[in-house]
Amino acid sequence: MAIVFSSKLTAVSGAALLTKENLYTGYSLFWAGLTVGGANLICGLCVGVTGATAAVSDAADSSLFVKILVIEIFGSVLGLFGLIVGLLMAGKAADFS
Repeated sequence: MAIVFSSKLTAVSGAALLTKENLYTGYSLFWAGLTVGGANLICGLCVGVTGATAAVSDAADSSLFVKILVIEIFGSVLGLFGLIVGLLMAGKAADFS
C-alpha cells in the first residue's frame, strides 16, 4: 500500500493545500491505510486463533485438521478483502494538485 500511496504524493505549496480535491485525496488515502491495517490485524488474530486450535485438535483427533484448515483459510481471506477495498479507495483518489 505504501507504493500505491507514494504514487499519489507530490510536493504541494501551502496555499494550494486546502482544496476540495486535496482534502478528498488525503482522507481517502488515510482511510484506505486504516482499512487495510485493521483488516490485516483482524486477519492475523483469526489465523493465530484458528492455527492454535488446529494444532490442539490435530493432537486430539487427526480427522479434524482439514476442517479447521478450511476455517483458517476463510479467516485469512479477510486480509485479502481489506487489501482489495484499500486499493479501490486509493484508486478513487486523485493526485495532489
